[in-house]
Amino acid sequence: MTQFDPTVPSTTESGAPRESDAHSLSLGADGPLMLHDVALVEKLARFDRERVPERSPHAKGSGAFGELEITEDVSQYTKADVFQPGRKTPMLARFSTVAGELGSPDTWRDVRGFALKFYTQEGNLDIVGNNTPIFFLRDPIKFPDFIHSQKRTPDSGLRSNQMQWDFWSNSPESAHQVTYLMGERGLPKSWRHMNGYGSHTYMWVNASGEKFWIKYHFHTDQGMEFLSNEEAEKIAGSDGDYHRRDLFDAIARGENPSWTFSVQVIPYEDAKNYRFNIFDLTKTVPHSDYPLIKVGRFTLNKNPKNHFAQVEQAAFSPSNTVPGTGVSPDKMLLGRVFSYPDAQRHRIGTNFNQLPVNQPIVPTNSYDKEGFMQFLHSGDAPVYAPNSYGRAYQDEQGPVENGWEADGEMVRAAYTLHADDSDFIQPGILVREVFDDAQRDQFVETVSGSLATVEEPVLSKALQYWKNVDTTIGERIELAVNTSKGDEQPGGDPLDA
Repeated sequence: MTQFDPTVPSTTESGAPRESDAHSLSLGADGPLMLHDVALVEKLARFDRERVPERSPHAKGSGAFGELEITEDVSQYTKADVFQPGRKTPMLARFSTVAGELGSPDTWRDVRGFALKFYTQEGNLDIVGNNTPIFFLRDPIKFPDFIHSQKRTPDSGLRSNQMQWDFWSNSPESAHQVTYLMGERGLPKSWRHMNGYGSHTYMWVNASGEKFWIKYHFHTDQGMEFLSNEEAEKIAGSDGDYHRRDLFDAIARGENPSWTFSVQVIPYEDAKNYRFNIFDLTKTVPHSDYPLIKVGRFTLNKNPKNHFAQVEQAAFSPSNTVPGTGVSPDKMLLGRVFSYPDAQRHRIGTNFNQLPVNQPIVPTNSYDKEGFMQFLHSGDAPVYAPNSYGRAYQDEQGPVENGWEADGEMVRAAYTLHADDSDFIQPGILVREVFDDAQRDQFVETVSGSLATVEEPVLSKALQYWKNVDTTIGERIELAVNTSKGDEQPGGDPLDA
C-alpha cells in the first residue's frame, strides 16, 4: 500500500482542506442540501465522470419493455395521471448489479438495481430503486467512497474483501443493507424472481393539495426464489450472462413476468415524530404501522430490438417526476436527483433525453439548446425567456405543491436522531425475527466466508459490527472465522507462530 501521512487532511481537488467527507451541507440537520456545497458537488460531479462509457455503478444489466396497469383507486393520495384507475402506461425496466463492471457475472453476490421508466401523458416518471428496500448509506457525500470500496484496489486491480469490510465496519449505517446482502436476497435466482423497491421515501400530492409520504413496492408475481452460494458460483463460471439470458428467453417464449405494484402511505405530519426517521435510506417502515396499499401491476412483454440503443443508452433518474409526485428530504435521494442526470450527460451526452428510449411521448417545449448531438430543436423560435413573441414560459411564484418546510442554520450534520434510529436495531430484528434457523446458518456461513481473507485491523472491527447487530450471530460468525483460520488470533497465520 502506498505510504501516506495520516495527519494530512483530505482536500478538495484545488487543495483546500475539506470540512467533512461524511456530511453534506444542509439547512438544519433535517433540511434540504445546498447546491453551493462545493465539496459535495465536486465529489459527485467528479465521481460521475470516472467511467467511460459504462455506468458507474450499475454497469452490468439488461431490461425489457412493458406496460403498467392501474387496477385500484389511489386518487385520494395522488393526482398523477399515470396512477389513476384503469390507466395503462408504456414502460421500460432495467435490472442490474451494483458493483460489477460490464463483463462481470450476473450471479455475484450483490444488490440488484431495479429501475423503471414510465412514458406518461405528463412526461417521463422514473422510479429508480433496488431489490432491497434500503441502502448502505444515508448521506450522498459518502457514496463515491462506498463504490470505490466495492470496486478494485489501486495496486492489483482486484476486488478486495479487506477493502469492502473496512468501509462497512467503519460505516455502521451500512449494517441493515449488509445483512440483506449477506442473506438469501443477495443471490436472486433471476430478475424475474426478485422484488423491487423505490427504497427512498417519495411524495404524492392529491388534487386538493394534500401531501403524503410514499414508499414504492413491486412484488414479483413469479415468487421470490434464490440461489445458493454453490449454485451462484457454478453459474458465474459457466454463464456470466445468466440473468440477462433468463429474462430475454422468458419473454421470447411468451412467459411475460409481472410485478404487483403497492405503496405504503404515510401521512405528512407523521414523519415529524415517528419513532425513526422515515427519510433515512437505511431504514424500512414496518407494514404493521403503514400497511401496503395495492395500486396495480406491471408486465414486461417486449424484448429490446437493439440492446445498446434501447438498454445501454437508457437513462434513469429520480429527478424525472410528474405532477402529483415528488421527492423528499432524504439526503441520498436529493444527491441522486443531481448525480443521476449529470452522469448521463457525461456518459451519453448533453442531449441524452433526445434519444428515442429516453424521449417522452408528449411534446416538449424546453429553452435548453445546442450541445453535443442535438437533433431535436425549436427552429427559429426565441431561445430565451421571458420573450415578447408568444413562446410560452412560466413565472409562477409561491410555495411548490410537492415541497416541504425546513428551517435552521446551514450545518454539516447527521440527521436528528429519532427514538429508534440506532443503526443496529433493524438489522438485528431482521436476523432474529425474519430469518429462520436455516437462513441464519447460511448467513453465518456467507459472512464468515467473506471474512476469511480479511486481516487486522479490519477483522476485529467487522466482528464487532456483527456483535452490535446481534450478540449471538456475531459470536457465531467469530467462531466460524477463527475456526477457518485455525483458531489462531484473528487475521494471523498459524504457521507464523
